[in-house]
Amino acid sequence: MPDKPKIAMYWAASCGGCEISLVNLHQNILAVDAAFDLVFCPCLVDGKKKDVEALKDGGLAIAFFNGAIRTAENEEMACLLRKKSKTLIAYGSCACEGCIPGLSNFHTKEEHLKAIYLDNPSIDNPNKIVPQPETMVPEGALTIPAFYDRVKTLAQAVDVDFFLPGCPPESHQVWAVIESVIQGKALPAKGAVIGAGKCTVCDECEKKKEDKKIKKLYRTYEIVPDREKCLLEQGLLCLGPATRDGCKAQCPNNADMPCTGCYGPPQGVRDQGAKMIGALGTALDLGDTSTLSEEQIAARVEQLISAIPDYAGQFYKYSLPGSILDGKRN
Repeated sequence: MPDKPKIAMYWAASCGGCEISLVNLHQNILAVDAAFDLVFCPCLVDGKKKDVEALKDGGLAIAFFNGAIRTAENEEMACLLRKKSKTLIAYGSCACEGCIPGLSNFHTKEEHLKAIYLDNPSIDNPNKIVPQPETMVPEGALTIPAFYDRVKTLAQAVDVDFFLPGCPPESHQVWAVIESVIQGKALPAKGAVIGAGKCTVCDECEKKKEDKKIKKLYRTYEIVPDREKCLLEQGLLCLGPATRDGCKAQCPNNADMPCTGCYGPPQGVRDQGAKMIGALGTALDLGDTSTLSEEQIAARVEQLISAIPDYAGQFYKYSLPGSILDGKRN
């Protein structure tokens, strides 16, 4: 029997949810096993880095890389898997857009280390020790991966063939991609987003939209929304207008919760946060402003949006490193 094509899956700065999305293929995981040899996936199988290094260049048919690039080790593994794979797929929001780890770009490396190791009220660190890339001990030098100044997306570190978004990607979309490969179907052009649509979550949402203006914004615990009506029009900050479709609008359709944006910006949109800010700006009801000064209008806007406790965390939760804004620089 000929050798099966080899595939790999790796996690960098991530949570493990992407691996769960693979396992959530349920019985289809058997088809994956029948078609491919999973040679490297630290979460699921016992392959080692040296096994990947021993492969010939391009020896992996596909490498699924999830997680953002936070440390030198993350980037080293990204470079290794790029070298060893014919097709490298950025898998999940962290690899595609930076996701939750990417919010740390609003702070410097020094601010992170200070907050975690020096100012943290739950840590016992009387000697004010901060981790260093290299520490000398009697037995020799101990090293840890360098902690980068900022979080990068996978494409900011290496050349990426395709992008499969989601936090995590929906399993039906993962299977659609894998099934296409198994069946030998032609893949889209390099650089394409796969396992997702080209429109917005609003296009998949079943709730009724009436183009109503928003008179007040609410946190999710403050109201019980009408299950039939658009959540954004009811004052819940839903990122559906600024988020790529492909998830079947799971949060609004199935949980009556607003979309938080995990599938990233729609096709043709560079900055998800800016897109949502623009959408929100056109939907807010400021009342009659004809007699108001610019300062008074600004105050009215501020009063409306004060219900949003964390602008950056709401508008750039999944997309900061890959956005125009990008975050704070040292």
